[in-house]
Amino acid sequence: MRPAEADGGARPVKEVRAFIASRGRAPASLLDRYVAGFGLVMGAAVVGRPIASLLGGLAGATDPSRAGAGTALVLLACAGYLALARAAGPVSVSGGDASWLLLSPLDRRGVLARPARLLLAVAVAAGLLLGLGLAAVLGAPDHLVWRLLAALVVGVSATLGGMALAVLAQASASWQSWVTAGVAVLVVLALVAASGQARPALSAAAHAPPAVLGAAAGAAALACGLLVRRALAALGRIPARALLAASTRAGHVATAAVRLDPGALTWIAEDNHWRARRLRSRRWPSLPGPLALAWQDWLRLARRPGRLALVAGAAALPAVLAQAGAVSATAALGMVGVLAGALAAASSGTAGARRDGDNPSLARLTGVGRGPALAARALLPALLAAAWAAAAFAGLALTGTLPATSWLWGPAVAPALAAGALRMARRGPVDHSMPIIDTPGGAIPTGPLFWALTGLDVALIGCLPAVAALLGGRMGDGSLMAAQALAGVAVLAAYVLRARRAR
Repeated sequence: MRPAEADGGARPVKEVRAFIASRGRAPASLLDRYVAGFGLVMGAAVVGRPIASLLGGLAGATDPSRAGAGTALVLLACAGYLALARAAGPVSVSGGDASWLLLSPLDRRGVLARPARLLLAVAVAAGLLLGLGLAAVLGAPDHLVWRLLAALVVGVSATLGGMALAVLAQASASWQSWVTAGVAVLVVLALVAASGQARPALSAAAHAPPAVLGAAAGAAALACGLLVRRALAALGRIPARALLAASTRAGHVATAAVRLDPGALTWIAEDNHWRARRLRSRRWPSLPGPLALAWQDWLRLARRPGRLALVAGAAALPAVLAQAGAVSATAALGMVGVLAGALAAASSGTAGARRDGDNPSLARLTGVGRGPALAARALLPALLAAAWAAAAFAGLALTGTLPATSWLWGPAVAPALAAGALRMARRGPVDHSMPIIDTPGGAIPTGPLFWALTGLDVALIGCLPAVAALLGGRMGDGSLMAAQALAGVAVLAAYVLRARRAR
């Protein structure tokens, strides 16, 4: 290679990458290209049929009572996409590029061209899915092709613009407030749509003439183009520390995915959150030993009000899904969704139990027994599960999916869900040495399977009366509700006693 005159005498990025590639592994063979092409064809065949059935069902007007809830789901998905893009970086490079190319005299825009193209592909794919969801929500009373094209353009423009906004926020701190404002506006619009206040506007959008649809799609594409242009110009101004932090996070995620250890991802997110913050020292409350030890869980949750608000807001999702028709209006699916969400809410208050399980030596230095400490740490998950499940059941009752007294099942299932959440928090990493089961559908590794079922088994055993009421259509039966409360307390007590005797 010959030296280049541009970029202060540094070699152009393409020549450097070509040099690295020539010293790396052998180029892809014909068999490699065949395997990649065959995989793409099979993936298109698997995904094509659901998409074709979805497109076939777009013709005709949708139910106005479900359009608001469906639009709320689309807006929430867009808000989650924007928040995830900001949390991911979004621009990151591989470990080798971060070590050798990022801090070199090479043009930073050229170094980041490859991850920028990857982000472009991800944004387009997400936008197509978002556009299909928007078309399914609004329907197509007429001009199916034009309405579908307009929805796809709006969806791709939204995801591309959101990704560009996240890139600008990574390059300059002044854009961070715009991303936060965008997420807040989308959440507020989702709440308005779910409440039914936007039904006239949604009806007008569903029956708008093609000229109006084209104008709206053109305006969205124009705004997206301006944001993408500014984001491309800002690639060279992204600070190296921001790129290195995003690359480190991406490397941790890739490592956890390759090793099939999802538990590592939560530790990574937790440590990254607290590492960048300065906490004010506060006096420890005068509580008994076990409760004083568990106080850190309450304090940790109080210091993350955004996360607590997100968990509380998610309690409305089962009702929104039922109203939108995304789930069948049966008590079965509604109850299963609520139990899964309440278990996830309870798991947000089990960080202390995870610390004790990962470092038992440090836990023994506190002078508190394992059983009393675990019993004290169970209070917060039980309270979170009870509040979340009661709110979710109340929402399903308002939609007519469940009886009016279903909210009482929330406190009844809370102890069992708290036991399941504690068991999930105390499980170890995935054991990849366990055997693999060969089935007609393919090989199933038992290590990840048992890891995923750890905690769910205890929660399911403790919720057997609720399952019986669900299958028998007796959600309003007070005796089964009392049996569920007793079963939940018994399962939680048995789990704490067993953990107390364990070495």
